[in-house]
Amino acid sequence: MATLAQLTAYRDALEAARYSGNRRVQTGATSVEFKTDAEMLAALNDLNRQIAAASDTPIRQIRISSSKGL
Repeated sequence: MATLAQLTAYRDALEAARYSGNRRVQTGATSVEFKTDAEMLAALNDLNRQIAAASDTPIRQIRISSSKGL
């Protein structure tokens, strides 16, 4: 599993390539070429989902309060 920093760096490189019109993204020794813009968008959505999952902290405590309304 990639770290949060690696995911963020790859997302930034993918966004930069997409906005400049390039279909090839290279980060370090890894190079990926996308056939369509829709593939790039799907990859961006997946990366955003992975980043959100990696940066989320689990809920450790839930507080419930109730009242009888008196």
